[in-house]
Amino acid sequence: MSNNAHSSSAQRQKVRLDKWLWAARFFRTRSLAKQAIEGGKVHFAGSRVKTSKEISVGDELTIRQGSATAMTEKTVVVKDLSTQRGNATVAQTLYEETQESIERRAYFSEQRKLANLARPDTKPNKKQRRELQRFKYQSD
Repeated sequence: MSNNAHSSSAQRQKVRLDKWLWAARFFRTRSLAKQAIEGGKVHFAGSRVKTSKEISVGDELTIRQGSATAMTEKTVVVKDLSTQRGNATVAQTLYEETQESIERRAYFSEQRKLANLARPDTKPNKKQRRELQRFKYQSD
């Protein structure tokens, strides 16, 4: 019964954005969540926010994660609030990704796969490099 009381009271209150991102497992630590917010990788209602921004149920967040070559952007709607980090199944109940965001991520993932097909599989090994050099210098 205390779990239901915690859940219903959590819906009425607000939670700091950095704590929620950490609890929802978007970032491994709160300091990484803070760095992402300060770096402009987390937007609330289309604009940059501060780490101490308090969010509530129903708010929409845009979160960019990953490296520069494989950057993914998720748009999520806050479904529940928590300041405690649980396991992954609990964390997934805290938010819901929008359908447009899912489709956009799938499209960009497909584009990255196609771009990788155009790249050569491996670089030449030592023997192949020597053969290429011999070929280059013999043609002169």
